Amino acid sequence: MGNYKDHLYALILAGGGGTRLWPKSREKTPKQFLRLFNKKTLTQITAERLSHLLPWERIFVVTVSTAYKKEILKEVPGLLPENVIVEPARKETGPAHGLGATFIFKKDPEAVIITESADRLVNPLKKYLETLLASAKEAFEQEVLIAMGVKARYPNTGYGHIKRGKKIQTTDGIAFYELEKFVEKPPLNLAKKFTESGNYYWNAGQFVWRADSILGSIAKHAPQISKSLAEIEGALGTKEQAMVLKKSYQAMPKISIDYAVAEKEKNFWVVEGNFQWTDIGDWNEVWENLPKDKDGNVIIDGEEPGGRVINIGTSNALIQTDGRLIAVVDVDDVAIVDSKDILLVCKRSQAQSVKRIVEKLKKEKQKELL
Repeated sequence: MGNYKDHLYALILAGGGGTRLWPKSREKTPKQFLRLFNKKTLTQITAERLSHLLPWERIFVVTVSTAYKKEILKEVPGLLPENVIVEPARKETGPAHGLGATFIFKKDPEAVIITESADRLVNPLKKYLETLLASAKEAFEQEVLIAMGVKARYPNTGYGHIKRGKKIQTTDGIAFYELEKFVEKPPLNLAKKFTESGNYYWNAGQFVWRADSILGSIAKHAPQISKSLAEIEGALGTKEQAMVLKKSYQAMPKISIDYAVAEKEKNFWVVEGNFQWTDIGDWNEVWENLPKDKDGNVIIDGEEPGGRVINIGTSNALIQTDGRLIAVVDVDDVAIVDSKDILLVCKRSQAQSVKRIVEKLKKEKQKELL
């Protein structure tokens, strides 16, 4: 067995919709392509973060359309076009992880993969990268699957949790535990108990595993996905590749990696992620992660020129302009997001509920607004 660093790869999942960041996050411009942080998109931030560990040819991306692939390559020109894989259908994270692992395994049967989503922010970077490297070393040598558990900073009902068991070891200052169980998103009273106990982490939905380990686990727990992946692997590099990929992918169930594999697999450790970690899931999270003026307001300039805010007496607000004047008087703790055809106004604390507007528009078949 060689050195894990010679077999280290990354897989970024960049298919998400991000409905809670509507109306900016739409079918054409999902949240991973929005320039919300330092004029960079979340996809750029994620890819650059991983490029500290890896050469570009070992970073792969799975996305859901050729239009998204084009956008990703425009934003991150270091990526190789053949490493940006387009799923022929939206099938959730189970098949997406399997597809990425299949492509990487074909390139290197000893590969160990750091998985990431294209919509996360972490800080400090150094601690985050150290945690990933220690995890890759253990996943490579011990052939275990490793889930990232982030220290819960406050009771959160929007994240799934991971309950840890007894400590296994510390590697380079990073703690590894037995993974006792994955827990669904908890109601507030349970979330409080979890945070107080210290034995529960936020489930970052981020894993480190060998390609052969995860493919073996999929074979054991999700045989239908495994069968399709085997057909795809057989066609990789041949002229049948596109056709087989399309046909076999359609046959897979639509299921998350958690339900398909993680919750059933016993060969799991959890690594403690002792750093700030945020899934940019709604406008409140955007507000939390941007610099504020003396009144706690975050003002984001939109893509259109000429946007301006006149604010009288408003505090702790998030306001995104989009080419016109927004005047606000004495309305605290709101999110105001302007776009060409839609204006969103909501209480910042209710930002998760934006998803309900999107669901209503879907029911009404208002495609042009989605």
